[in-house]
Amino acid sequence: MAASTSTRWVGLLFISLAISLVIIDGTIVNTIFPEIIKDLGLSSTEVQWVQESYVLVFASTLLIWGSLADRMGRRRVLLIGIVVFIASSVWAGYADSASSLIWARVVQGFGGAMVLPTTLSLVNATFQGKERGIAFAVWGSTIGGMVAVGPVLGGWLATDFTWRWAFLINVPLGILIIIGLLLFVMESKSPGERKSIDWLGGLLSVLLFGPLVFGLIEGRVYGWWEVNPENVFSLGSFRWAESGISVIPVALVLSLLAGIAFVWWETKRARKNQGVLLDLNLFTIPSFRNGSVAALIISMGEFGLLFAIPLWLQNVVGMSPIGAGLVLLWLAGGAFAASGIGGALSGKLPPERAVQLGVLLEIVGIMGFGVVASTDTGWQAIAPFLFLYGVGVGLATAQLTGVIMVDVPMEQTGQGSGSQSTVRQIGSALGIAVIGTMLFTGTESSLEDRLDDLGVPTTDQAVIVEAVVESAGAVIPQLSGIAVATGMDAATADAIQEASGEAFTDGAQLAAYAAAGFLALGFFSTFRLGGAVSGTQTGNLPKARKV
Repeated sequence: MAASTSTRWVGLLFISLAISLVIIDGTIVNTIFPEIIKDLGLSSTEVQWVQESYVLVFASTLLIWGSLADRMGRRRVLLIGIVVFIASSVWAGYADSASSLIWARVVQGFGGAMVLPTTLSLVNATFQGKERGIAFAVWGSTIGGMVAVGPVLGGWLATDFTWRWAFLINVPLGILIIIGLLLFVMESKSPGERKSIDWLGGLLSVLLFGPLVFGLIEGRVYGWWEVNPENVFSLGSFRWAESGISVIPVALVLSLLAGIAFVWWETKRARKNQGVLLDLNLFTIPSFRNGSVAALIISMGEFGLLFAIPLWLQNVVGMSPIGAGLVLLWLAGGAFAASGIGGALSGKLPPERAVQLGVLLEIVGIMGFGVVASTDTGWQAIAPFLFLYGVGVGLATAQLTGVIMVDVPMEQTGQGSGSQSTVRQIGSALGIAVIGTMLFTGTESSLEDRLDDLGVPTTDQAVIVEAVVESAGAVIPQLSGIAVATGMDAATADAIQEASGEAFTDGAQLAAYAAAGFLALGFFSTFRLGGAVSGTQTGNLPKARKV
């Protein structure tokens, strides 16, 4: 029996809360690391793994859980994911060592990966016609807004309470979500015969996406080709060789080989009419294929701003972690406002046009930051651009999701959801890798030129540049005092600190322009969406669903 209209919308509230829980946990650790390091004595490598273990497991298993949800029941998998997430949050909240916290984050990644694709497939299965467009707008805006909320929440909890509450707060929220899902969200699963589970496909997908995301994120740290002797890859007692080929090309080659094997295996099973993890025939659907390509490119630029701006606000403008997080709430406000705008546009404006409008607003917002950013710029100057950027993220994410999923057969919504979620994760990882490189390369080049102009000796230049880049700008506020302590005169020390702030601003501007470039490519790719969803605005199911 179909759920009533009011029940569906209340259910959407709890589905949105579930996705909020997962998205926030991906960014909440950014502002609590200093407290964790102080309490548990984490090394720099362990700090990286606390963050990346969650992201790697999350990205590499999305496809598995999306496919299994079609078979087992989407609400059931979502509920299991929330339970796993709650349990691992308790583990993380009471962790007494680096290894304990890292393993807790690994398990959190599994739980989060069960939540993301199932929330989308439940929205797709629960709503139809104009209601679906509004529901997608709410879902997409929630993701865009919660990315910005995470650092604020983490900074507040770590400052006023303890970093442990950044994880333990998931317990009461998770219990509330479970109750809401049981009461207001109906079960949904694909009809028809139950085929064998594609276990090998699942393993190959992990070997494809895990090393790929790792390589894209960590290439700058460990070296894209040769080993970076200052950052040698290690995991537990294992340590990579300190010379020769880096772990990154090995990871990327492993990903490539696993990808080839995955395509071959999935094609072979499909020909035999056996169960597959991902039906590659989905990519013969123009809306799914073209939308996925657009999502990949857009995601490369979409979160570049979030990578650079918090560092710039804290290290150049001089804001606290909480203050920087609060500035990002302008972005969150824009994303949530987009849910109302997207709902109003549903049925009136073709979704591909709404996507294009959203991407254009993102480009204006990110370019606006690049233009006004300076060492004298306060947060007030960039806030309107962040709000505009947030509106764009909310519109583009929600409407593009609708375009990708609109022609996917109902029995394959979990596969489709997992696939498009994975595409976005890969795009984000690639974008962060490239934009991060632009940020630090731009900073390094600008700082070298500025120190040359100040007449700083070459040997001292190398030390200063390395300190600024390796600390991601964190050393800038203390740079003058450090220089004076080494015997440098105060005037020169102040000039070096000012030059460092200006150089980091140059790097942040370059990163913003690079992100805008990706978004511009994504904008042009959206023109291939035209006509892919023609005839779907009336609320009728596409032909693929009338089997």
